[in-house]
Amino acid sequence: MNEAAIALVAWGNAWLTGNVGLDEAVDAVERGSGPQLLGTAPAEAPLRRGLGDLRVGGLTGLRLALPAPGDPLGLTGPPAFNARAVDAGAAVVATLGERAIGLVPAEDRRGSSYVGVRWEPYDAAPDPPDVPSLAEADRHLTLAMRDATEALLAVDDVDGVPPQVADALADLRDPVQQGHPLAPGYPARAHRVAALAGRLSRVVALARRMEARGLTSDAVHRREQALRLLDGAVRRALVAACNSAFDPVP
Repeated sequence: MNEAAIALVAWGNAWLTGNVGLDEAVDAVERGSGPQLLGTAPAEAPLRRGLGDLRVGGLTGLRLALPAPGDPLGLTGPPAFNARAVDAGAAVVATLGERAIGLVPAEDRRGSSYVGVRWEPYDAAPDPPDVPSLAEADRHLTLAMRDATEALLAVDDVDGVPPQVADALADLRDPVQQGHPLAPGYPARAHRVAALAGRLSRVVALARRMEARGLTSDAVHRREQALRLLDGAVRRALVAACNSAFDPVP
């Protein structure tokens, strides 16, 4: 559900800042994750109407949260919302003046062919989360990428690095490759950081499926540690990039 949350924040903020219209924003969000509903039955609404209702209610911005067990990245409570967000691995916090609404994505299946996303609302604390700035996240991502690349390439089994992982690592050096492009209106640095983080998330997913044949226990430990650090850096980079829509232009 990470992709759905990233898209909703990126395109929702582009709409709120006047860079795209509501129809364009919703079309972009649903293009990647299918039809989307906001709310719970019987008060659910299509995403377009749900966002419009939030705007009438004072919506001023959307924040991304990409928490993991032991790392509530982007969350500020209360516990019920945090617990559901950690289970889902993603959430969106809608800021409405002095209050906030937490939106947690869940798969919405109806029949054999319909697959969409339902955004379940929760009370959320409006306090700003403890997340890195875009510049901090950029630096940490670069360091984590270097360390993880060294750990992943230190493989001494007969098969070496699987070709999928090797290709994903090679893509990191290709500026043409794209990861998670943001919506119009975001700073250039945010676009670059989000694209790199998107490609690195693929590396993490592929590397975690690598077999450990031929590796010492120490090498396995170092690889797992590097992947945990890289995953944390990727999530922080995506959160910082998506939440930078309202940052002052330098």
